Amino acid sequence: MSGHSKFANIKHKKEKNDAAKGKIFTIIGREIAVAVKEGGGADPANNYKLATVIAKAKANNMPNDTIDRSIKKAAGDGNAANYEHITYEGYGPSGTAIIVETLTDNRNRTAANVRAAFSKGSGNLGPNGCVSFSFDRKGQIIVVKEDCPMESDDLMMTALDAGASDFNEEDDSYEILTEPDDFATVYDALSKLNLEIDSADVTMLPQNWVTLSDAEDIKKITRILDLLDEDDDVQNVYHNWENCDED
Repeated sequence: MSGHSKFANIKHKKEKNDAAKGKIFTIIGREIAVAVKEGGGADPANNYKLATVIAKAKANNMPNDTIDRSIKKAAGDGNAANYEHITYEGYGPSGTAIIVETLTDNRNRTAANVRAAFSKGSGNLGPNGCVSFSFDRKGQIIVVKEDCPMESDDLMMTALDAGASDFNEEDDSYEILTEPDDFATVYDALSKLNLEIDSADVTMLPQNWVTLSDAEDIKKITRILDLLDEDDDVQNVYHNWENCDED
């Protein structure tokens, strides 16, 4: 198994999530509502989209009763159908690639806000597909070493037996990768082992990372990411900036 994966991107997101847990619960609640509508019902056994969101919710310590209420509400809430997924792609400073996933009931508002975030950080939006070809959509589960009672080889074999596609080890954490459709199954198998899972989500992993050395470029991309993070319509932001300060 390869050992070259970089976790800076997911660490950056996790730190922000910890500082805004209420917002994360709101985002996940909206994702649950749309998953129920688009995935074909409120039973995660027959709705892999819902099963995936539930796994993400549990990884973010969303209480089970809150998850259940969100599912029941979605099953009887016709307003959820008004939300639509829209993905934006573009460039930050020095050609850094950025993907923005949104869930919105007003595409004009969302487009204007996303465009403004890029503009204020001296970036620019591009056509669909302009940067996504350089990312891979994968399920990603991060387990912190100090919180893991298992040996590395045992964890790896357990994850692979459950359906994981790859296992990577860094100094302080393990990364388990899956195909998107296998994410919920692998997460459920690992969660039964009472592991402390630091983060878990279906994400976009860059094939190559970009390091920024110019202080102004770092200021600009940070501006873009912060503005996008503040937007309630934005669900996920992926980029290929390797921020060495967060390692």
